[in-house]
Amino acid sequence: MKNFIFISPNFPTNYWKFCAELKKNGMNVLGIGDCPYDQLMPELRGSLNEYYKVSSLENYDEVFRAVAFLTYKHGRIDWLESNNEYWLERDAMLRTAFNITTGFHTEDMQPVKYKSAMKANYAKAGIKTARWHIVRDYTGCKDFVREVGYPVIVKPDNGVGASHTYKLSSDDDLRHFLIVKEPEVSYIMEEFIHAEVNSYDAIINSKGEPIFETGNVSPVSIMDIVNNDDNSVYYIVKDLHDDVRKAGRATVKSFGVRSRFVHFEFFRLTEDQPSMGKKGDVVALEVNMRPCGGFSPDMMNFANSTDVYKIWADMIAYDSTLMPQGEHAFCAFAGRRDGKHFRLSHEQLMTKYAAQMKMVGRVPDALSGAMGNMMYVANFPTEDAMNAFYADACETV
Repeated sequence: MKNFIFISPNFPTNYWKFCAELKKNGMNVLGIGDCPYDQLMPELRGSLNEYYKVSSLENYDEVFRAVAFLTYKHGRIDWLESNNEYWLERDAMLRTAFNITTGFHTEDMQPVKYKSAMKANYAKAGIKTARWHIVRDYTGCKDFVREVGYPVIVKPDNGVGASHTYKLSSDDDLRHFLIVKEPEVSYIMEEFIHAEVNSYDAIINSKGEPIFETGNVSPVSIMDIVNNDDNSVYYIVKDLHDDVRKAGRATVKSFGVRSRFVHFEFFRLTEDQPSMGKKGDVVALEVNMRPCGGFSPDMMNFANSTDVYKIWADMIAYDSTLMPQGEHAFCAFAGRRDGKHFRLSHEQLMTKYAAQMKMVGRVPDALSGAMGNMMYVANFPTEDAMNAFYADACETV
């Protein structure tokens, strides 16, 4: 029996499904987290063979001791994973320390965590990236702005999601950013790309081959949703576009991805941009070596009539899957922001879309900045039907 340590299996709440499928596939599933055992969801408790509680997952020494104890008790650890961007580097440190070979080690992290270091791998794949500059001082930033023009985007070179991401449109914006930015954080500045985000989401086996592929579209940027306190909208595509599939597979190859669930973000240009390409072209944004966040795995299931939790667990256990896919649909996410007055009430929206609704509920506070406070997930056969749902879900009075 192979030993699998799952770090923080209780967050996001749907991650118990990864553990459940691992256990069904005969893995010895060992959890490490900071949530008391009796406060874990019953479904998660039933999916773990053992759980080790630490006082804080931020305390590396304590987590190290937890892995050491589980190794002493159960033998060599075959896999260690959190499927969580926040713990990606910590996971690599632990794999390195305990010689767990089925995943990234510390020396592999530079090109998969630092946005500036990703550029070379995209170039190797033949995919264009935005021009960029590491922020050091006003003079250097102004020289870059003279080259690319305002607006520019600044964000942590090693960051999660859209936190601390800014759109600067003037010298005054730049001066203000240099005053308020986190002094210990390295920031990257990039030219602004007029685009919507299209993702390539895939489960990759040990040979670097996809055994499942899909994607999502974000018509509104996460940066704007977070910074403007907007409603959140995105959807899983009914069928993955060929150009996104091609770019995604080339990125898998150039980054040397093995045995992972990945979420690669690309820009699809919404207008011609001389430095990047023509309207409709696909260019690089960033790689994320974990599943798309929140409840996206469930949305992938709804859109593809399948089970990505099982496909991922099959990849871990067998390096392949027999899990079928059924009828495809657009799966739409609408995240309403508290405090807004919507044209349709919750009850009216639920009544109108009862047949299409797949998930409804409050978004956990830790995810609400990017996803809104109240979520509605629904399936639609056409893009027109989905857009009508978005109008009903998000229009305010």
